[in-house]
Amino acid sequence: MEGVALNQLFSGAYAGRRRVLVTGHTGFKGSWLCMWLTALGADVTGLALAPDTEPSHWPLLGLNEVDDLRVDLRDAEAVRQTLLAAAPEVIFHLAAQPLVRRSYREPVNTFDTNVMGLINLLEAVRVTPSVRVVVNATTDKVYLEQATVAGYREDHPLGGHDPYSTSKACAELVTECYRKSFFDDGGPRVATARAGNVIGGGDWSQDRLVPDLVRAASSGSALQIRYPDAVRPWQHVLDPLAGYLRLGERLLAGDAVEGPWNFGPAADATLPVHALVSLMQSHWPQLRSEQQEGPHPHEAAMLRLDASRAAQHLGWRPVWDAQTTLQSTIQWYRNYYERGQLRSRADLQAYVDAAHLSGLEWAA
Repeated sequence: MEGVALNQLFSGAYAGRRRVLVTGHTGFKGSWLCMWLTALGADVTGLALAPDTEPSHWPLLGLNEVDDLRVDLRDAEAVRQTLLAAAPEVIFHLAAQPLVRRSYREPVNTFDTNVMGLINLLEAVRVTPSVRVVVNATTDKVYLEQATVAGYREDHPLGGHDPYSTSKACAELVTECYRKSFFDDGGPRVATARAGNVIGGGDWSQDRLVPDLVRAASSGSALQIRYPDAVRPWQHVLDPLAGYLRLGERLLAGDAVEGPWNFGPAADATLPVHALVSLMQSHWPQLRSEQQEGPHPHEAAMLRLDASRAAQHLGWRPVWDAQTTLQSTIQWYRNYYERGQLRSRADLQAYVDAAHLSGLEWAA
């Protein structure tokens, strides 16, 4: 049985060589998004630095049809020239310094990239008449930390403790400022997307739980866990990307969906770190961990997202539950390390087929 035709998804909004720019395309989430966009029939340009891990998902995918441009967001003139030459209609902004622990070591670089880099991009958008839509991907960590049992909603106050979280809260404010000040009267339509603790095959970033576990397993060692009781909303990378693409589709259609949106995981996927590790070990017994002693930089004890607004107004909801997410992720890494095979395209097709079977409108 053949799977769902990918170029028919999202009402065909990206088919017919729709010009799309993805910043941060060489990163984990950006590489998956570029693979999906090319399957949808889009004409994709990527703007990013070179991958900073080895191995890296981006070169493994071999997406030669993507115009792969190495541009630093902190170089305002280079960003402006890139946008004018590419003339994108849709921009997905994913480029960032995305790591909490690195932000403690490199606070200036974190704010420079995540705030001034965004400003450089939005300034370039102002002089690029082709741009119709901007979706800025921030994080679930933009919220002021509080004991919120039901989950953070889009109208909860922004905040941040570490430099990464604070820089992304600033990015939310900057985006809203430009939307109201420069794009409110016939300009590009702008929204932000808040998701986090994204997992899936192809992530080798430092100081992220799943990649760190995989590295430890591949070397036969145990991973030192800092906060085993910390609760996080874990989700497969394809779930928030479906939200970004759905948001872009609706913005292109002229629907009133500007502003911030949460894209959180299935209810059973908000788990403490130790529970996630146990589930992963059931699929890959070689994974081992132990608690790391000593003081560590502050990280929020609990993060939960309320994504009911996206479900109600965008027709989006997570497709894969915790078990499917973890099984797919572990299978991806085991196939890579044990067989030298890449499962990314097969995972995308399986995800889309599951979305179609569950009746999601964007996958009809």
